[in-house]
Amino acid sequence: MALSETLELQRGAQRFLRSAMRAPMLEAEHERELAQSWRDDGNERALHELTTAYMRLVVAMASRFRHYGLPLSDLVQEGNVGLMQAAMRFEPEREVRFSTYASWWIRSAMQDFVLRNWSIVRTGTTSAQKALFFNLRRLRARIGDVGDAVMSAEATSKVAKALRVPERDVEAMAARLSAPDRSLNAPLTEEGDGEWQDLLADDGASPEADAMNAHDSAARTELVQDAMRDLSDRERLIITERKLEDDAVTLEALGERLGISKERVRQIEGNALEKLRRALIARVGDPVAAGYVG
Repeated sequence: MALSETLELQRGAQRFLRSAMRAPMLEAEHERELAQSWRDDGNERALHELTTAYMRLVVAMASRFRHYGLPLSDLVQEGNVGLMQAAMRFEPEREVRFSTYASWWIRSAMQDFVLRNWSIVRTGTTSAQKALFFNLRRLRARIGDVGDAVMSAEATSKVAKALRVPERDVEAMAARLSAPDRSLNAPLTEEGDGEWQDLLADDGASPEADAMNAHDSAARTELVQDAMRDLSDRERLIITERKLEDDAVTLEALGERLGISKERVRQIEGNALEKLRRALIARVGDPVAAGYVG
């Protein structure tokens, strides 16, 4: 973005803030009339007057979230979304001031925006995790555990009890808040020698190990298929359905299919496994040690 465009955006944001702070406050009765006119008649002028009067509430609340490193203009924009949502749902007959009701929607919209944009890694999804994210620093300051150092066991326990979350969640969130996102392509040193991704360990198997595993798997499959020829058709069916399929068929289902009891299926299965074990021994030695029969 060009410098002139950036300056124009900044001037526009400043004009919006000045306009929001100059909007007149509303008396309770007039506020209720505006809300009713918008809800019952769809009066957009009433909606505009109602929301404009509480733009200052959006600006004030946005300033509380500035320490998360996000632009104030973006926070205000999200707060305006929350303000509009509040106007859509407000029920004036409940005798509650619109500012009280709108505050919840504005804060919720800004919190969701912070959680989506503070880090490229999703920070929290449950209400407990959100409460932990937005209250951890405040609670640490209250108990005197300040700074980005590792939290003490006592401080971790106090915060966990106050927010009713597991201590491991407190430890994980404290670590997240103390260290910003780092690019894996960032250089390790000022001289640019290497990148952080060079330090990541590869837990996957090597190409040689993959090739050996594939060869061994094919050899085992061939030997088992050869040994299965020593079984009868019924035994082969039961072993295939019970041991070789991803979703094993139940004894009862096989019994109904073959016209026998499930206990008889169990007996045939046991005998077939023993015959299969002996067949494999004749071919490779101990089939359990070789990994053919579990």
